[in-house]
Amino acid sequence: MPQARTLNPKELRKALDHVATRPHAARNRMALLLTHWAGMRVGEVAALRWSDVIAQDGSVKSEIRLRASQTKGQQARTVFLSDRLRKELAAYARSQGSQQQPDRALLRSQKRDSFSANTLAQTINTIYRKAGLDGASSHSGRRSFITTLAHKGVGVRVLASLAGHRSISTTQRYIDVNDDQKRAAVELVG
Repeated sequence: MPQARTLNPKELRKALDHVATRPHAARNRMALLLTHWAGMRVGEVAALRWSDVIAQDGSVKSEIRLRASQTKGQQARTVFLSDRLRKELAAYARSQGSQQQPDRALLRSQKRDSFSANTLAQTINTIYRKAGLDGASSHSGRRSFITTLAHKGVGVRVLASLAGHRSISTTQRYIDVNDDQKRAAVELVG
């Protein structure tokens, strides 16, 4: 099975522009941004509760502490949130009003209180397909997050920790390389 393709900022914008025209725009935008800007797995996003992201005083937390039950490897980990993502989460929280009950799912499906990982993955895959982003899948956000940080010089050990990978070899498989990056790299010599 081919790896999900990484998306550049222009392609993410294309997906977000598509989402803005569809029902459940705020929810679907949040799902995409949590994968792209925090590197979260779709299953982790689906498992989030309001109490995971909103503090008791109503502010957005700077870190999400995922319980072992919320992660693929059954190991608790911390997801760090950028200021930009925290602002998006605050806007999403405002848009949801009374839905923000601590034990309720952050992202609610139409049919149930929460998404299953599979249903959220299908939702994201459909968004990418309808936005014309062939080869993109629910894992594209996570791969894009890791690849973008790698290209900005973040070390592989930090990337592995952010991704919740136990092995840096796993993280390295996420990083895409293209010819423009190779050209820029050789210009650093001498």
